[in-house]
Amino acid sequence: MITLQVNGQAHEVDVDPDMPLLWVLRDTLGMMGTKFGCGIAQCGACTVQVDGAAMRSCSVPVSAVGDGKITTIEGLSVDGNHPIQKAWVEHQVPQCGYCQTGMMMAADALLKAKPQPTDADIDAAMTNICRCGTYPRVRAAIHTAAKA
Repeated sequence: MITLQVNGQAHEVDVDPDMPLLWVLRDTLGMMGTKFGCGIAQCGACTVQVDGAAMRSCSVPVSAVGDGKITTIEGLSVDGNHPIQKAWVEHQVPQCGYCQTGMMMAADALLKAKPQPTDADIDAAMTNICRCGTYPRVRAAIHTAAKA
């Protein structure tokens, strides 16, 4: 049994220690907000936070998380009222929307590390891939969330 701290709650899971965190979150805990994209930690659709840092959950074995506090998109805000979520809506960031939960989790981690990021900071931190190309809107939304 592995005990995980996810969105402020303890969860005991009986899974293989090598199982990627993504699949534990989705298949075992039923948290469907974290998406599978590429499976090789390149696209960022699976981004969650562990102790406030953005992490690609598709390539991290659940055993590597240890006692870390995991935050998924479900834990960002229960009512969609988080500054990142509000800024995403204000700037109409999503098009297809598939990458957006990972983008928001990466953006929130960035703002925790750098509350007033520059464009260069955003460009360096936001390595998530968006097939729709909404990068200018992502940048604008992050600046808006930083002001909130």
